[in-house]
Amino acid sequence: MYLTHFGLKEFPFGLTPDTSFIYSADAHQAALNTLLIGLSTGEGFIKITGEVGTGKTLLCRRFLSALNGDHVVAYLPNPMLEPRILLLAIAEELGLKLEGLDYQFHLVKNLNQHLLDIAAQNKTVVVCIDEAQSMPLESLEALRLLSNLETEKRKLIQIVMFGQYELDHKLANPAVRQLRQRIVFHYRMPGLKPTEIMHYLSHRLRVAGHRDGDLFAPATARLLFRLSSGTPRVVNVLAHKAMLLAYGEGKNKVSNAHVTLAARDTEGLPTLHWWQR
Repeated sequence: MYLTHFGLKEFPFGLTPDTSFIYSADAHQAALNTLLIGLSTGEGFIKITGEVGTGKTLLCRRFLSALNGDHVVAYLPNPMLEPRILLLAIAEELGLKLEGLDYQFHLVKNLNQHLLDIAAQNKTVVVCIDEAQSMPLESLEALRLLSNLETEKRKLIQIVMFGQYELDHKLANPAVRQLRQRIVFHYRMPGLKPTEIMHYLSHRLRVAGHRDGDLFAPATARLLFRLSSGTPRVVNVLAHKAMLLAYGEGKNKVSNAHVTLAARDTEGLPTLHWWQR
């Protein structure tokens, strides 16, 4: 498509979370610090929430890549599972053989022993759950019960939940109030700041191989921010479409007109814009 035209090695504004494109915005760094500090305490749940497209999955991957050999990780990208299947999924992620674990009692007993064996190696078990807002209430309660497993000195497992704001609504249910009380650290991710949008665009273009200066003028970057409300995923969608339009016209720069046309062709923008009023 436009890679050769703009001197790029890869697409700079893809929607797939790619840690090589991480832009360390203030909010992203603050969220990562919250995760690392919470992990160092070794107790309680950690919760990260944010609007759709604010980079929670990318943050999760960055967090996992920051862990060293002292941690054994179970990662669940789709936790919409009933309680027993959820426990089986965690056990399998932690390397526990599932043969013969036909009953809940046997499953929990063997999982507890497996966690003790890992703790004996001076390692910490971390369960990272993405899209946690999709979990049934019964499965959230199963997580709480799983977090009860402990020695006299420390918890055997630490649970980190990433989810949309619907997770907060779900945790407000009295049925899971005990879990809510165990959330020791939490952070709500905002979008990009107005002062960060230009740096964000330049960073992703640079990682993708662009070397001829910024494709987006400051005024165009500000328009992108207004139309996206600073949501990184929406910025990526609009920037990609605007670059396609510029390429189609043989232009080397993206203009305000390109961004406006891209926005008109995009559903689900965060706000009502001037051309819709």
